Amino acid sequence: MATDLEKAPESLQQLVAENDTGARRPAGVAAAILFTVSLGWALFQLWYASPLPFSLGIGILNDTEARALHLGLALFLAFTAWPARRRSPRDRVPLTDWVFALAGAFAGAYLLLFYAQLATRPGQPTQMDIVVACTGLVLLLEATRRTVGWPMAALAGVFIGYAMLGPWMPEVLSHKGASLNRLLSHLWLTTEGVYGIALGVSTGAIFVYVLFGTLLDRAGGGNYMMQVSFAALGHLRGGPAKVAVVSSALNGMISGSSVSNVVSGGIFTIPLMKKAGYGGVKAGAIETMSSVNGQIMPPVMGAAAFLMVEYVGIPYSEIVRNAILPATLSYIGLLYIVHLEALKLGMNPVSQRVERSWGARMLRLGVGLSGTAVVIGALYYLFVALKAMLGTAAPWAIGAVVLVLYGLSLQQAARSPDLPEDIDIDNPVARDTWPTVRAGLHFLLPIGTLIWCLMVEEMSPALSAFWAIAVLIVLMLTQRPLIALLRGQPAQGAWNDGARDVIGGLTDGSRNMIGIAVATATAGIIVGGITLTGLGLRMTEFVEFVSGGNVIAMLLFIAFVCLVLGLGVPTTANYVLVATLMAPVVVELGAQSGLIIPLIAVHLFVFYYGIMGDITPPVGLATFAAAAISGEDAIKTGIQGALYALRTVVLPFIWIFNPQLLLLEIDSMAEGAVVIAACTLAMLVFSALTMNWFRVRLKVWEWVLLAIAVALLFRPDAFMDRIAPAYRDAEPAQLVDLARDAPDGGRLVMVISGTTLEGDDVVKTVALRLGDRPAEGTPDGRKRLQEAGLTVVSLAGQAQISQVKFGSRAQKSGFEQGWSVQTLKLPAERANPHWFYLPALVLVALVWWSQGRRMAPRAA
Repeated sequence: MATDLEKAPESLQQLVAENDTGARRPAGVAAAILFTVSLGWALFQLWYASPLPFSLGIGILNDTEARALHLGLALFLAFTAWPARRRSPRDRVPLTDWVFALAGAFAGAYLLLFYAQLATRPGQPTQMDIVVACTGLVLLLEATRRTVGWPMAALAGVFIGYAMLGPWMPEVLSHKGASLNRLLSHLWLTTEGVYGIALGVSTGAIFVYVLFGTLLDRAGGGNYMMQVSFAALGHLRGGPAKVAVVSSALNGMISGSSVSNVVSGGIFTIPLMKKAGYGGVKAGAIETMSSVNGQIMPPVMGAAAFLMVEYVGIPYSEIVRNAILPATLSYIGLLYIVHLEALKLGMNPVSQRVERSWGARMLRLGVGLSGTAVVIGALYYLFVALKAMLGTAAPWAIGAVVLVLYGLSLQQAARSPDLPEDIDIDNPVARDTWPTVRAGLHFLLPIGTLIWCLMVEEMSPALSAFWAIAVLIVLMLTQRPLIALLRGQPAQGAWNDGARDVIGGLTDGSRNMIGIAVATATAGIIVGGITLTGLGLRMTEFVEFVSGGNVIAMLLFIAFVCLVLGLGVPTTANYVLVATLMAPVVVELGAQSGLIIPLIAVHLFVFYYGIMGDITPPVGLATFAAAAISGEDAIKTGIQGALYALRTVVLPFIWIFNPQLLLLEIDSMAEGAVVIAACTLAMLVFSALTMNWFRVRLKVWEWVLLAIAVALLFRPDAFMDRIAPAYRDAEPAQLVDLARDAPDGGRLVMVISGTTLEGDDVVKTVALRLGDRPAEGTPDGRKRLQEAGLTVVSLAGQAQISQVKFGSRAQKSGFEQGWSVQTLKLPAERANPHWFYLPALVLVALVWWSQGRRMAPRAA
């Protein structure tokens, strides 16, 4: 089945290839080698992600060996799939590139090939080790230049130079320097540099998720989501823009490439938006924003999201929970923006379907949503019951239920007409939503499998993706022949078509991963340079000097750094660099200012601003792709996209000060529902402010009232803090008792003081998240503290921190060994800050009523 990307013009396919998969398409033996290596890489990654190596006891690789093989294959494909220069041949692989490919594969896999020998002489590299490491670094930088671009290669080169030239640096940046042997050993022969966390995440998780998205698109899932979006929204005012937003949100859940998303969806939506009356610049900007924001949409977010698992130390399922509300708000805001644009421009629908009354439409929508909720709830409780009754045999029973669901969904697809493979731009035909949904229900099974394994079973990201891919491969192999049999048609050739789709998806997934694998390896050079020189320790003083100790100024500085870096390096490298250097600094300086900033909030802050680099002119590649489709100026498109992005830009600043936006510090489902409703309304109103349009154009006083309402809805705690403090003081001697009585996942807030390694006396506010209480018996307060990584000693009514476990929640929260607890902070008895939602609602209603009165004479 042709993917949406393959329907794009040749020039756009070439643009995506140059950015994502490599622009070289050789023939003959070279093509066979590229195909074989790509297929072998995908099969190896599936094997590594599966439970089969441990079940069968064969092919077991440790993390370092797997990373080495991963990098070796990536370097081989980088030199064979990517030409060295624009004028280099595309239809063959020059001899020099074959030499580079083989040398890169050997250097990359060196830790695998000589693992036993290297393990016997740590820190004592031989001459061959040094030669291989030097060659590998040079080839990695060249592969980075080809696949990712020269800015990232240059950035890595800067960190290599910084590591060697430390004694000659300015005093604030100076260090004792590193010899060539020590540098090469650190970067290439250990897991502190190239083979570090970033490459490990690429090997263990990112590859299989990219593979999942590629296979689902090859199976027809991308086209299905586009058709469902068009059926649901295409007939509305500004429908094509709404289709772009919703289809990109759905596709963003399975794809991490902004440029590919722009091209695959934009070839249909941008011309339709222009036809509807948006104009080329706005059409390109809407598609760019929709596609770029796909990287923030769970469950499959951009590659950098998987790195957070290692950097923050929480499960990926928890990151998904934290990220779901901001991502949804961002898309709701963009959907409202395109609606307001349609109102401002007086658009009419580009397609019509059977007209129904408002009541009939609401009834159909209510039945559809309630029916969906009932089915999902029934399946959830059925699976839970099967697990409770059958124990270890439950997976077989759940698998049988999934097979039954697959059969039922294929039966529905067989009774429905085939979905068109594209949208008729000249004469778009509106389809009914439910028949369109019914024609591809089976595509939801692998997505549902992924979400179940991640969120309910809480499997590792890699294992969750493996089971989702297993379901998807079965679907790809069988969907066509089974649908043909159900229709009473011959199934000849359908089995072969399915096998070709699977093989094509596996090889395409490998090609899509080359640049990501190389980028994560190069990010390891940056991290290795930081750890080797101790640069991270100096960043606290530097950022504090630049920001003057002001948290807002510090966040603005970090946002600026992310945007500047995003002009030249991919999101993954941007995130690794800024998160490594500055995320701990924000938490530390915030604590010294009495502000408790969750670590995940800072990392998501960096993640969001790194993604904005794909939009920001003059370098945003996604913007250039959209401009190529619309035929408009890329800079103007980028500026318009940046204006639309204001709704996404403001969110990270809000959740830093109000973590409830990340679904943190919420005590009940009712409170969660209230917060979600308030934040949704706040995003809609803020989007109206950015457009200066609500029901009609805003007057100055209306704009001011809505701005106050947005502040009340997003930050009610800030207003309540001015009336009554959030915390009251308690004696440190109560720490153990409070830990004993705290609920599951409860949080203890305290003020600690001590002396830093530099000799500075510091006081800071920190919070410790406790684990679950024991199922039986009275909980032990000291034990609960120790499970969180904190050991305290009581001395004369005071609490002294005697030990902080490395890598624990306590260590990540900023606790320091040898410091003392000055004060405990207990929640104060005060009114709920959410009462400030009421005046916000009054202000919004007042503006709505005022604008309605202005609209009445026009309607008359």
